[in-house]
Amino acid sequence: MRTEKHDETINFYLNAQVAETAALYREIIFCLTELGYKPVKQASSVSFKHTRHTKQIAKFGKDFFSLRFSACRGYSKRFADIVAAAVVKADAKNPANKPYHLARCLTGECNNCRGEAVLHVYAHADDDGERKTSCGCYALRIPDLSAGDIPEIKRLIREEHEYLMKNEAKIYNDI
Repeated sequence: MRTEKHDETINFYLNAQVAETAALYREIIFCLTELGYKPVKQASSVSFKHTRHTKQIAKFGKDFFSLRFSACRGYSKRFADIVAAAVVKADAKNPANKPYHLARCLTGECNNCRGEAVLHVYAHADDDGERKTSCGCYALRIPDLSAGDIPEIKRLIREEHEYLMKNEAKIYNDI
């Protein structure tokens, strides 16, 4: 349930946005709050977390929107390209040059996320068909957000929420 303080945080943040961006963000925020996500002010941004788990699902900043959708499948080419860019960027930062993945949870080196590891990592097959992954606990920036993205973003939010509630909160009701 949204409180007056939550609404103040959201409105303060949205009032700092250009009208077009604020309208897009407002629609996404409504979807998040319907599912029980609460705004958390962080310097010049606002992130959304649920009270039944501590995982951040979305983050809004002055010039960006980020979404966690690592447990989602069947998204559009636009979102597949966002995942591919994130995996390639993570691979470039990989000092160990691990040959097949970067998501440590696949090798049991991480205990940050719950559930079957292969189901909550961002994955991308490169041009040679090699499957690479990166950690799924992060929200990825969605560049050039447009009204056309909103239906898919809402679907991804609901799908990620279902996964988080089932695996992180150990609750699978009210979804």
